[in-house]
Order: sequence, then C-alpha cells, then structure tokens
Amino acid sequence: MTARSALLAAVTLFAALSACDRSDPPSDRIERAAEQLVSDAEGETLPARPTGPFAPRDECRDQPGGGAFLASLLDAVATREADDLLALSSEDIRLDFGGGNGAAELRDRLAADDGALWDELAEIVAMGCASDGATMTMPWYFAQGLPVDPYGGMIVTGEEVPLLDEPSADAPVLASLSWEAVELTGSPETDVAGGFTRVSWAQGAAGQTLVGFVESDRLRPYIDYRLIASRRNGSWHLTAFIAGD
Repeated sequence: MTARSALLAAVTLFAALSACDRSDPPSDRIERAAEQLVSDAEGETLPARPTGPFAPRDECRDQPGGGAFLASLLDAVATREADDLLALSSEDIRLDFGGGNGAAELRDRLAADDGALWDELAEIVAMGCASDGATMTMPWYFAQGLPVDPYGGMIVTGEEVPLLDEPSADAPVLASLSWEAVELTGSPETDVAGGFTRVSWAQGAAGQTLVGFVESDRLRPYIDYRLIASRRNGSWHLTAFIAGD
C-alpha cells in the first residue's frame, strides 16, 4: 500500500464513520479512522511518516486553531458537504487566474463534472499541510522549494515507485523513487506512452541525471490544484482553491 493510497483510504474510512454519527467530534472520528485503517491493512506495516523529500507532512495541526480547522475540512471533504466546505471558505475565495472567485462560484463548481473537484480535494488533503503561522498550504510539497522547473515539474506520489528504462512494467528498473520531484523531458504529446510518462530525475546536487519512464498515474503536476488557508481575525479560512500559475 503506497503512502498516497493509505491516506486516501483514511479519507474514505473517515467518511463512513462520519455518516454513522455526525454528533461525534471530527477529531475523534479521524483517530478511529486511522486505527481502523491499520487494522484493515492485514499485517502491512504503514509508516507513521512516508519517506521521501516531498512526502506528506503536517505542520498545520499544531497551529492555534489548526487542529479544529483541519478536522472540519477533512469532515467536509469526506462527506462532500458543500455547505460545510463553504463555511470554512472566505467569501472571496480565489478559484482561478481569470477572475473566478467567491463562495457561490465554488458551490457551482463543486456540483459540476460529477464531483470532479471533490476528488481533487480528497487528493489534496491526503498530501499534507505546510504552515508558516499565517497561512496553510496543501499539498505540503507546494510550499517547498523545488529542484526542477515548476512548469514541467512532477511529484512522484508514492514510495518505491520504479523509474523504468522503457514504457513497460517489465522494463529494467533504473531507480526506485519515493516522493521525489522529477521533470518532464519534452511535451505531454511526446512524453506519454501507454500509461507511462518520460521524466528526468537528478540524483542530488552532484549526482547523475537519469531519464526513464514512470507510471503516469503515480505523477502529479507540481502546479496542480492546491488549497491555501489564511488566518483572518483569529480564525482560519480557505482563501484559494486553484490550479496553474
């Protein structure tokens, strides 16, 4: 089980617990969801902290009011309750770089495309949270310095993901990547082949750069959707849910 799938499974389990008893505090349901996830893993060892330079980390829960805010956010995402999510959002929440903003617009977008944005939110909250005390950024990696061009940068979403010599699961493995930053080698039209994407990976500052193929569904664009929350008048509010740059 990868770190990403484990975290997404926790969101799913939390949704089931939420449906059973909405009067139960969200933080308690989160804890039971995590315990149930471990119980259901049937002997698998799930790391307390996924490995890799851009693996999910939580810097937000210990911020003043951060624990309650994140519990409410996870609750809203797991149950797909638009009203609950909007209650956590600022009235002027930014939704794109073309002028789209506002809680009403967010409600409309959440209801469109068979809930595709809810799926995006579920991925985002599973990828950790960074905080400087004034803002929260999800995924965690988006607030970190990236060793590649962000426009072509991709995050390997998992541990021990093979970098392959050819676009085939049976190809020789050049390296195993755990939550690493890689870079597209050309354009999506030339990089993608049969469910694999051609990327380059620099092995540290003085290391060799390897070029190979990674399963496309294990890659996430660095500038994909992210959530930004800000402290206003002593409480946290979502101020951006945006993709691109």
